[in-house]
Amino acid sequence: MSEKMNVLFIITDQQRADHLSCAGNPDLKTPNLDALANDGIRFTNCFCSNPMCMPNRSTFFTGLYPSLHGVRCNGINLNPEIPTITDTLHKAGYHNVSIGKVHLNWSAKGYTRKDKSVETLTDWLFRPKKKRPKIPIPYYGLDEVEITIGHGDAVGGDYTDWIEEKAPQMLSELIERAPKLFEKLYYDTTLPEDLYQTTYITERTIAFLERFAEGKYENQPFFMQCSYPDPHHPVCPPSPYNEMYKPEELTLPPQFKESFDEHPLVGPFLKDPVFSRLVLRKSTEEEVRKFLAYTYGSLTMIDHGVGLILSALKSLGLEKNTMVIFTSDHGDLGGEYKLLLKGPAHSRGLLNIPLIWKVPGITKKNTITNSLVSTIDYPITILKLLDIDPKLYPPEMQGYDLSPILINPEEKVRDHVLIEEDEELPRMIKGKDIKIRVRTLIQEYNDSLYKISLWQGNDDYGDLINLNEDPLEINNLWHDNNSKNLRFELLNKLFHEVLKLQSNLPKKQALT
Repeated sequence: MSEKMNVLFIITDQQRADHLSCAGNPDLKTPNLDALANDGIRFTNCFCSNPMCMPNRSTFFTGLYPSLHGVRCNGINLNPEIPTITDTLHKAGYHNVSIGKVHLNWSAKGYTRKDKSVETLTDWLFRPKKKRPKIPIPYYGLDEVEITIGHGDAVGGDYTDWIEEKAPQMLSELIERAPKLFEKLYYDTTLPEDLYQTTYITERTIAFLERFAEGKYENQPFFMQCSYPDPHHPVCPPSPYNEMYKPEELTLPPQFKESFDEHPLVGPFLKDPVFSRLVLRKSTEEEVRKFLAYTYGSLTMIDHGVGLILSALKSLGLEKNTMVIFTSDHGDLGGEYKLLLKGPAHSRGLLNIPLIWKVPGITKKNTITNSLVSTIDYPITILKLLDIDPKLYPPEMQGYDLSPILINPEEKVRDHVLIEEDEELPRMIKGKDIKIRVRTLIQEYNDSLYKISLWQGNDDYGDLINLNEDPLEINNLWHDNNSKNLRFELLNKLFHEVLKLQSNLPKKQALT
């Protein structure tokens, strides 16, 4: 068995930072993730680089902002020629594994017949077994992939074969639900707990750990991504998790009664029915309460799975030599301003994601840090902690090494984070394509934490929020006369940050 440190990277889909009981959520119970946080360090100010699945996941794999790796929005496949962290780890002798959601290729049908993706849900569910897509190995540097595609209980991929073996009578129900994937926000699944996709991912993750502990990978250390598709909508946790939280007993966000209707940039999109089904949804109190109840049930089921995985890690003798990271790809609007899901309303619930990091011999128990960090910082930090030769790194990685914070939670490695969002949705409002570009900067400035957001094409409006004094994000300082200098300073910082991240590739050739 290798003496090099292993990596267990656990990621959920669409989980906000305050959807952990250790983060102060008054209703949700996540005892196993709380225990992991107690064994390591929890970050309170971790932000995604992009609040959409594919762009932010591609950022983790490449160490580049979406505007550089090219996955600006969902529906653009990551170019396989772009070097990834897993390519680097493979060259350094690691065996790279992914169980669950990958989402570096698009999961829906392409907009044209020329668009191809090996992660298309319908291809996995509607084709006979022999004609289903095959994941090419290595897949973005991954040596072993057991994939899930889709959400809720409309999930394909290798999970399809697992269902066929365990309960072939259930496959027709999955196939029936797939075309209706986003018609409902939540519902009760007919799948029992032992057949639900969360159980599959937990079971297959533990199966790999058992194979590794048996010495079936010789002296190779491992990097493992354990990727749960929940709690992304539609949420449909199986029994008993669907009844674990009573909607009428849940705490609504304090800014529930506020509204984005009059927001000149976001408000018009809330009136589009297709936009609200897929992206940003204006909701009601009843719907928000039920959505939260099912979301919490999904998260508690994931928490149970994480507990089983961490227990296996310990019982197999791997705990002392494995770095464990828990995070999510982006957050979610959980009823603030009567909004659900995600989109160009850059509130903290959408941008702020959970991050727990445990590194044997480095992190101290029960540590909390308020230092600013970003998804883009994960890959370079992992490579630094594993002492990988920098010559093997993907070129131009743009993140910051978080190792100083892991050692000392008072340390700061950055005073800002940048969030990009480029949303492109075909023919939504009045037959026109929707194209939205937003840039948000979270900046420490004069002993406060500020958020400034700009929307392309709107020269005289933006959002400027003092997150310390206005944690509910209600008071926009953009047109406040007393904040003119502040707005200028933050716009200047935002401009220079956007300028700095532009690529310097290809390199200039020497003159002859």
